[in-house]
Amino acid sequence: MDWRAKRRSTRNDDEPNPNRRGRLTEEARDRLAQMREDAQAADVPPEGDRWSTWDTADHGPQPWPEWLVTDLSAVDRELGVLKTGKEADVFLLERALPGSDRSCVLAAKRYRSNDHRMFHRDAGYLEGRRMRRSREMRAVENRTSFGRNLIAEQWAVAEFAALARLWQLGAPVPYPVQRAGTELLLEFIGTDGAAAPRLAQLRPEPDELLDLWQQLVEALSLLASAGLAHGDLSAFNLMVHDGRLIVIDLPQVVDVVANPRGAEFLERDVRNIAGWFGSRGLAEESADPRALTDLLLDVAGLR
Repeated sequence: MDWRAKRRSTRNDDEPNPNRRGRLTEEARDRLAQMREDAQAADVPPEGDRWSTWDTADHGPQPWPEWLVTDLSAVDRELGVLKTGKEADVFLLERALPGSDRSCVLAAKRYRSNDHRMFHRDAGYLEGRRMRRSREMRAVENRTSFGRNLIAEQWAVAEFAALARLWQLGAPVPYPVQRAGTELLLEFIGTDGAAAPRLAQLRPEPDELLDLWQQLVEALSLLASAGLAHGDLSAFNLMVHDGRLIVIDLPQVVDVVANPRGAEFLERDVRNIAGWFGSRGLAEESADPRALTDLLLDVAGLR
């Protein structure tokens, strides 16, 4: 008797098929992700919306701030929506340790599902970023459903990495608490649950306007020293809290050295933000876009 036929005959028809080896299909990946989400949703703590996700996330740079709650028994509770956007929504989230007075308020930035995502002009920003597997590269290039999900995670990974790097350099950015998938938890910039205003919402007096410009030059110089440009800089991507300028929204951060269009993105950032300061009355000799662009290119080592 053929031994292979004998081996096949020992398995009953109602037994499950052996597990297949190899990579999961896109459909299997989605099904597994949904199963994990369902399991997480079913395990809801009595005092919050979910258990802390700290243990399954990438963490921000150490030392961790004293105000941050890292206990695995902490719970997260959503307090409302801070901002909605084309690519992501930002929620106010409280992380607290039940039975204690320890808590912190965070900004939860969540990139939307691929059905609603509208990452515009992403091809230029993705230049210089490389995937490790050719299959993933093809999926990204062809904008398949799987590829769009990878792009979304790339945005989250890039923003989290840039924030961590810039925080360590002393740049004025929110502390990046953690990243899990396409969700970022960030230091909340504001007071008593009210977010600090965007620069675009303000009408600074002349002295304050000049001070904010000088803070901006220092911040952009720190980015350039790390070889980075914001990539989408405007008065809507800057916050002002207690007189301090904070740089936010960095998913489209550009590596000005690796990206062939890096200098172009840097120059556009400067032109856009210098135009806003000029429209608010800052003298052109103080907010000269050409002079600032030359300075940043020098700092980045591109000249």
